[in-house]
Amino acid sequence: MKKEIFAVGDVHGEISMLKELLKFWNPVEQQLLFVGDLGDRGENPKECFLLVKDLCEQQGAICVKGNHEDILLNFLDSPDQYAANYYLNGGGKTIQTLLGGEDISQITPIDLAEKIKKQYPDLIAFIKRMPLYYEWGTYLFVHAGVDLSKDNWQDTDSRDFLWIREPFHEGKNNTGKIIVFGHTPTFVFHDDQKNSQIWMEDNKIAIDGGAVFGGSLHGVIFDKEGIKNHYRISKNEENQLIMNQYS
Repeated sequence: MKKEIFAVGDVHGEISMLKELLKFWNPVEQQLLFVGDLGDRGENPKECFLLVKDLCEQQGAICVKGNHEDILLNFLDSPDQYAANYYLNGGGKTIQTLLGGEDISQITPIDLAEKIKKQYPDLIAFIKRMPLYYEWGTYLFVHAGVDLSKDNWQDTDSRDFLWIREPFHEGKNNTGKIIVFGHTPTFVFHDDQKNSQIWMEDNKIAIDGGAVFGGSLHGVIFDKEGIKNHYRISKNEENQLIMNQYS
């Protein structure tokens, strides 16, 4: 077990921001971990999926499953049933990049799903293997949160690990864990659309900076004592990347 975790917030296709953030990851000393939602919307979801897949398979990174991985798999399994929902949640961008910019407007959902399954069987298998959470000492890394009404947080319904919001945000954390999560952009907690800093309260740490919504992509370094370092990638009005470091 490495002595530190480098945890990355929701990427949502922002490949340039992700590559810039990864410059600050130390593979020798830090376990790289993603809290899910790699694709849908953003600059290039395909490249984000393939990069993280390679990091997991070649360098031991970990990616917990997010709700957007969930809706992608739903679409691939039942395209007619889930296409509208997937498009509503930014899936069109993922489909476009996976299919090389092909005009997907003239292709049925069933045919789109078949094309993706035929071209990307290894990527789909990788997404299906993603764990729902990852424990590291007193830390628990999860996409959306856990059901705090359960006597044992591990009894959380699998959907809640991916989708839960207010019951987790507002519930009392008696799990004994410091829960690091994404899913809900931090400007929601700050009640300020311009504030994409991480949020911390009640041993809950939110690290989804809403990168795809004009916010930030966070890379937070944890050791056994707490947050050791923190990198934030954002964009200025000219779409240039900006890095801020906090320690």
